[in-house]
Amino acid sequence: MYEKDGEKYFVVDGHMHFWDASEENTKNKYGEGFIRCFYDYHKNLSPEDYVWPLEKYRKYDEPTLMKDLFEDGYVDVAIFQPTYLTDFYHQGFNTTAQDAVLKEKYPDKFVLNTSFEPRLGEAGLAMFEEKVRKYGSKGVKLYTAEWHDASKGWKLTDPWALRHLEKCEELGVTNIHVHKGPTIWPLNRDSFDLADVDDAASTFPGLNFIVEHVGLPRLEDMCWIGTQEPNVYGGLAVAMPFIHTRPAYFGQVVGELLYWLGEDRLLFASDYALWHPKWLVEKFVDYQYPMENEYPEITTNVKKKILGLNAAKLYDLKVPEGVSAGDEGTGQDVTEKPAVPVEASVGGHSE
Repeated sequence: MYEKDGEKYFVVDGHMHFWDASEENTKNKYGEGFIRCFYDYHKNLSPEDYVWPLEKYRKYDEPTLMKDLFEDGYVDVAIFQPTYLTDFYHQGFNTTAQDAVLKEKYPDKFVLNTSFEPRLGEAGLAMFEEKVRKYGSKGVKLYTAEWHDASKGWKLTDPWALRHLEKCEELGVTNIHVHKGPTIWPLNRDSFDLADVDDAASTFPGLNFIVEHVGLPRLEDMCWIGTQEPNVYGGLAVAMPFIHTRPAYFGQVVGELLYWLGEDRLLFASDYALWHPKWLVEKFVDYQYPMENEYPEITTNVKKKILGLNAAKLYDLKVPEGVSAGDEGTGQDVTEKPAVPVEASVGGHSE
């Protein structure tokens, strides 16, 4: 819980990791390049006092994570978003099984999401169902630019992806977090294009599609898709650290999202250990636009919703008494629409 000027902020970190990119776990030059690219994001966008040495960044331990998030970083609940990358790392970069160790030890501190791999076809579907039943996950993290054998990515509209999204509906996995936007070497930029979110969100109105990293640099696409699809949300991981290095650009990103999607569909995230939540939370609560603009005001109510109340609503998390936020009326009115038949989606079904 973060408190300032008499206001209480319930903080849900909507996107964090417990990864292993140690030299022992790194399988090839692509895994080595991936973690070094991750490190460049960390080094270039963090305040100097929060920059780790590369060796610590490759693999950090449980005490470090718990202290950074829950003692120093004001986080009340953190959501694990796994990123497998088994073509790059022997045991995977950050798998559901790795995260489950901490979820079991600290059940009230974490939400444990899992993932699916549509390119495995029927076998992938069975593996996904087994993970959901084992871990009780209510959300998935999807990495559409992940490599698998000769493939450099997939789309939400691919036939087997549609089958997996149907399985999500069946199993009650309602929160679909999908990395869209910024690329990481050597992954393919176009495989992270968010255009396929539009069709998937129309086909599955009962699922919530949280576009992680708000599609940057394709912010306009994010806003136009989010305006017509009431089940599309913006996850602010990667956008948040620009509050330090480029506060006007951060204001442009959040201001556009508030105008189009509104205050109820944006989620805070640190992307830990890419960035430390402490300075992100402190700077966001203090933030005011540094430039003249035509955007909705980022009020205390808006900040409370983004920092935790919106994610708490998606995951049915208990919010402490005394923490609430009024409605500021940002965003556009969006009409509810019927589902588009799966058969009408791009690609349709294949058997």
